[in-house]
Amino acid sequence: MLTRLASPTHEEVYRVEDHASGLRGFIALHSTRLGPAAGGLRMRVYEGDDAALEDVLNLSHGMSYKNAAAGLPLGGGKAVILGDPARDKTPALLRAMGRAINMLQGRYWTAEDMGMSPEDMAELARETRFVAGLDCGAHASGDPSPVTARGVLAAMRAGAAQLWGTDTLSGRHVAVQGLGHVGWHLCHLLHEAGAKLSVADMNPAHADSTVREFGATMVDPRTIHAVDADIFAPCAIGGVLNARNIPEIGAKMICGAANNQLATPEDAERLRARGILYLPDYVANGGGIINVAAEILRISPRAPWVEERLGAMQARMAHILTRATGEDLSPATLADRMVEEQLLQVAV
Repeated sequence: MLTRLASPTHEEVYRVEDHASGLRGFIALHSTRLGPAAGGLRMRVYEGDDAALEDVLNLSHGMSYKNAAAGLPLGGGKAVILGDPARDKTPALLRAMGRAINMLQGRYWTAEDMGMSPEDMAELARETRFVAGLDCGAHASGDPSPVTARGVLAAMRAGAAQLWGTDTLSGRHVAVQGLGHVGWHLCHLLHEAGAKLSVADMNPAHADSTVREFGATMVDPRTIHAVDADIFAPCAIGGVLNARNIPEIGAKMICGAANNQLATPEDAERLRARGILYLPDYVANGGGIINVAAEILRISPRAPWVEERLGAMQARMAHILTRATGEDLSPATLADRMVEEQLLQVAV
């Protein structure tokens, strides 16, 4: 079921296969310096195994940085399943993935990500205890999406204060790319805050419902990044900020829930050269893993613990933005340096 793959960048990487259920996927543990590797399980259509492997490696690396930036005693890991969740996901497939995760004996904890739900986590939990994001149980945290969205909103406020001198989002125009669980909750919060919304999603039904619910303007997913908005919020897949489309971006600030938004590290400097304030994604979107961590770490009472860490995350973002300005660096570059110093201190 598990075949270990060699990796110069990660502690452990596995191919996962179960022919009886049709399961094909990967599990990657980037780092366990701070604690057991933690990160969600996603299921999506990939072009092939190489694309899925690249995704799980990038995502698990990002989780190491996200967990460290959030001040959590957790390392970085991720798991992916190849397939269409609407067509290929079955209880047998999920339970097979649960057995694979259980074979790692707690070195990796999984939770909900793209293409997954709390109900799916419950199916995995029939085979392993190393799963969080459950709907019931003594420390159940449920769907992390609303908390992720709250963290992104808090990061936007920190960015607004840095850029415009006030953290209010009322009257600000936000272009949201991706209207899945987190994107929809973010639109809800922005609507309540008085923001104007432009939205796009590859699923027309998601876009239609968001337009109706929040009075948003629908935009073609291929051009949402170019909307003349105050803030661009990528909330879908990664790698959406690249050398080709950065010259087309119409917003003054980028802050969203998607992981690994920069296609390459050099894209941070391309954004800075254009005068666009980029808020490091793994700091902005850390609310979900904070919520999940309360379950993994068996925190009780959980609500004040989560609130305290959400506040600390917003303060950390404000600190990164202020310090980056003072040192004439991209906030992404500075955030990476801060996390790498933190991880190095643990290693020595």
